[in-house]
Amino acid sequence: MAGFTYEKNLPHQERAIESVLSVFNHIHPPKQNSRDENPEIMFSGSLKMDNLQKIQKANSVEDIPLSGSNVLDIAMETGTGKTYTYTKTMFELNRVLGVFKFIVVVPTLSIKAGTKNFLQSTSLTEHFRQDFAGLYGEKEIQLYVVESQKNKANKSSMPSEIVRFVETEDTQKIHVLLINMGMVNSPTMAGKDKNNDGSHLIKDQYHVPFEALAAVKPFLIMDEPHKFDIDGITWQNLQLFKAQFILRYGATFPSIQVNKKDEHGKNIKNEQGKIIKLSVQKFENLLYRLTAIDAFNDDLVKGIRAFTEQIDGDNGERIKLIDLDGKEATFVLNKQEFKLSKGELLSRIHHAIDDLFVAEMNKSTLVLSNGLEMKKGESLNPYSYSDSVRDKMMRQAVRQHFELEKQLLTRNGGRIKPLTLFFIDDIQGYRDEKNQLSGSLKTVFEQMVKTELENVLKNESDEFLRQYWQTALNDISQTHGGYFSQDNSDKDEKIEQQVNEILHDKEALLSLANPRRFVFSKWTLREGWDNPNVFQICKLRSSGSETSKLQEVGRGLRLPVNEYMARVKDHAFFLNYFVDSSETDFVKTLTDEVNHAVVKPIVFTELNDELIEKIQAAYPNETKKNIRNTLADLTDDDDVFLENGFAEAQKLFPKAFEVSGSLKNGKITRSGDKAEKVKMRVGKYDELKALWEAINQKALLQYKIQDEAEFLALFTQYLRDNAHKFTKTGIRTVQQEIQVSNGLLTAVNSESVYDEVFEPINTLNYREFLLKLSQTALIQMQTLHQAFFAVRDVLPISQYLNEQTIKAIQAGFDRWLLLHSFNAFEVGYSRVGGSIHPTKFTDNQGNALVEVNAADLGTQFDEVNPLEEFLFESVFYDSELERENITDNRIQEVIVFTKIPKNSIKIPVAGGKTYSPDFAYIVKTALDETLNLILESKNVSGSDDLRQEEQQKIKHAERLFAEINRDVNVKFQTQFEGEQIVEFLRAMM
Repeated sequence: MAGFTYEKNLPHQERAIESVLSVFNHIHPPKQNSRDENPEIMFSGSLKMDNLQKIQKANSVEDIPLSGSNVLDIAMETGTGKTYTYTKTMFELNRVLGVFKFIVVVPTLSIKAGTKNFLQSTSLTEHFRQDFAGLYGEKEIQLYVVESQKNKANKSSMPSEIVRFVETEDTQKIHVLLINMGMVNSPTMAGKDKNNDGSHLIKDQYHVPFEALAAVKPFLIMDEPHKFDIDGITWQNLQLFKAQFILRYGATFPSIQVNKKDEHGKNIKNEQGKIIKLSVQKFENLLYRLTAIDAFNDDLVKGIRAFTEQIDGDNGERIKLIDLDGKEATFVLNKQEFKLSKGELLSRIHHAIDDLFVAEMNKSTLVLSNGLEMKKGESLNPYSYSDSVRDKMMRQAVRQHFELEKQLLTRNGGRIKPLTLFFIDDIQGYRDEKNQLSGSLKTVFEQMVKTELENVLKNESDEFLRQYWQTALNDISQTHGGYFSQDNSDKDEKIEQQVNEILHDKEALLSLANPRRFVFSKWTLREGWDNPNVFQICKLRSSGSETSKLQEVGRGLRLPVNEYMARVKDHAFFLNYFVDSSETDFVKTLTDEVNHAVVKPIVFTELNDELIEKIQAAYPNETKKNIRNTLADLTDDDDVFLENGFAEAQKLFPKAFEVSGSLKNGKITRSGDKAEKVKMRVGKYDELKALWEAINQKALLQYKIQDEAEFLALFTQYLRDNAHKFTKTGIRTVQQEIQVSNGLLTAVNSESVYDEVFEPINTLNYREFLLKLSQTALIQMQTLHQAFFAVRDVLPISQYLNEQTIKAIQAGFDRWLLLHSFNAFEVGYSRVGGSIHPTKFTDNQGNALVEVNAADLGTQFDEVNPLEEFLFESVFYDSELERENITDNRIQEVIVFTKIPKNSIKIPVAGGKTYSPDFAYIVKTALDETLNLILESKNVSGSDDLRQEEQQKIKHAERLFAEINRDVNVKFQTQFEGEQIVEFLRAMM
């Protein structure tokens, strides 16, 4: 099976990487004192703090104070690719700075196993060699994994992997030492093993591993930083590595307790008069922050749908532990006390509880047979331990799983194999005392799978799906597997195979030839493990501890991969999460947790250049003079805002002050909140069919450029228009001429980091640069050379021969082509014959679908009924203007109209992007003729409020529909806020 196909240059990952590299802008060329050491990074004067401030401002995280330490923080939400991001950062730091020795520290063995598998994968090596046009040459990662030495008799005082890592001088590889928290804190690392008599020296001078590793001047990368308390022993030991820089990557960071304050800055107290404390994440030097809100709203992860079991008769009463004396535990339920000794069943207290008993106790803590620890005053929900509830949750998860298989294994563009993860409270029902696959839970589960497979096979016609399901039915035992902590030492061949697939070999687990699709675990996989194709998590029993809801669902947040191991992101995927009635507030708790990450907006007290730049970023057509004039009445003569002046400024330029405000509707839902499918009024499709097939016919964009000479003129003009945008700072770390006075940077204004005159070092020669730019931008090398020669007076390209310039030209020229189409050159369209079906509305034979994905029609839902002429039975929309079109203002002449699904009609536009309109209308005129209207709805007051790119895309749509109009009577219109459909129809009829 082919390995994972990694995507390069994802914007959210690139911004994180660029942020780290930008710390080292304008430094002196790094010096390498010894061949087995990293080059030493040196900053002059305030350069480091200047760079950090620049980065924070660019990434809108200047609300977080800087410490100036060697710790750099990159906050990225679960499921967004932290491991890949820090791996590419290592490649970039190696390419730009020559750093070739890194230490990666992880908290747990399960995270360590996943990281090891990732860094050692052949597909990752091939990705960096083949997918970046030779940028990294033949560089690859050489991994050194520090393991605990189990054989104490033959235990070496100095782990061999550390010796090899320290002594290697091979700069043609990137050397990575992987170590977990337990090993960091071990006597071995401190040189205190009884076998360490000081005779075994590394580099002939070090017998303590910490000291030897510190000697190579490493860069240290920390995963899951919230596990490393800055006041704890692990953090103290990490300082012994004497890393030049510590890069911390995580969704959460170590936290501190602060007093909750009111709007006047006074402490807020509770009813008992105690000051309320808040947990606040403690960053060192935060460079970049991708919050949970960003991840959900930008479709970087799956949405979440919760299935909560509601128990009829559950009045909310709980079993409370009120006393422990070491011999007996006293519980209370409905004011009645129950005393239980060790070994006694909790079914004595409540009939719903099955097979749960008191396992251990002392005077402070009680341990139940499922591993749950209870302290005095804590409670449990009896229905969480009912086999009836458990079975219903399992049955629901199994049924939903096979519905997912039908949906994902019959899709176009590569099949997706879904996985379901079950969390159970102990393994006795899944494996017997000899660790064999048996037990009541296993028996019940396999019967459920068998019943559901037999049921779905009855009416299935898809040949692949029938064979896939029949294979599973032939041997139900092969459809599931488990991983539990004790499996690390188990030697059973079947269990070893399961563990290897689950922990280490994601490709094997996702193979369609492998019938395993259900995974069982006792919370061992809750942190540090994930699989992109986990579409369901069923929490059959309590986790035994309170934890972040976001961390719980994190195992299944990643976007899935298809059968070719390529990530799929063209669909709104959801993670199904099943919980019992004790977590009825799951959705609210999770949503609150996500929204808690909202960034507190900066409050400006004066109208300064920073505020003006912030406004111009959101309103690029506004000049500084116009902004000052608009806000003149809100400030005094010194530009200080008057009372409520800044609040009024926010109202005048609202887009400039938008933050990651809150979670979009529909990203986290309850099962039943709204349908994920929406039914089509099939009879109405017949009226729409001719127009639908006409606009779904493929079209090719034609650039009406006569010859290469005309193209050369266009590209040359682009270079002249944008010469001022190319900056030498595109190179991350090069030899710089930095003005220094008395050993410090010269005092300059805040823009000095970019305004300083210096000479960069090019990373490519001219021919390499032309070749890579030609391959990237698809422009002939001779044309590129002629253009650069023509603009040498304004753009001396020899000073900009680097990868950043190539990226800038590719993106910039694409945008320039879009903005200058219809002016500098003309475009046209030619329609291509061939099969149209299947489409978002039809199957392979062109028949109308009974229902379509609701997410394709809109992210928001309204329970009101749509107009009778609307193609669908429910209302899904993306803006208020769209909702009004669907639900208000019925027009008699309209026969049928529909919201056009996202990405169903992709109109190619100049520069390589595409454009999709919003609505299609079929209208009967007074002469009984059919009139077709394609509508683009814009929730702004007029065309002047549209970005120039949007205006150009609309022009392309007008050109295409003018071409289609030759065969089908169709008109294209743009609707703005306040405009009614009837107005367009009157003008057209």
